[in-house]
Amino acid sequence: MNPLLKTMNPVNRFKKGSIIVHILYHASKKPFYGVWLKKELAKHGYNISDGTLYPWLSRLEYSEILKVEKRNVDGKIRKYYSITKKGLEQFDLIKNYLKELYKEIMEK
Repeated sequence: MNPLLKTMNPVNRFKKGSIIVHILYHASKKPFYGVWLKKELAKHGYNISDGTLYPWLSRLEYSEILKVEKRNVDGKIRKYYSITKKGLEQFDLIKNYLKELYKEIMEK
C-alpha cells in the first residue's frame, strides 16, 4: 500500500456532497440561519461542525449562490441565507444530474 495515498470512504464522500444539496434545497424554500440548518441537517444524520458549515455558507455567498440578509432577532444580528438566481440555476443542474444518476443506478 502506498503510504502517500489516503483511503477513501465512498459513503462519507457522498454525504459531504449531499450536504450542499440540502443547503441549496432549504435556501430555495425559505431563508434560514446557520443554527437552524445545523439542526435540520442533524435530523438527516449529518453531524457537521460549525468549522465546516459556516465556511461553506461563506463560500456559497462569495460564489453568489446564496445571499445573506442580516436581521435583528432579540437584540442579536442573525444572518439569514437564501438562494440567488445563479444558485437556482446550479440547483436545477444538480437535480437533473441526480435524476439521471437515480435512473441509471436504480434500473432493474
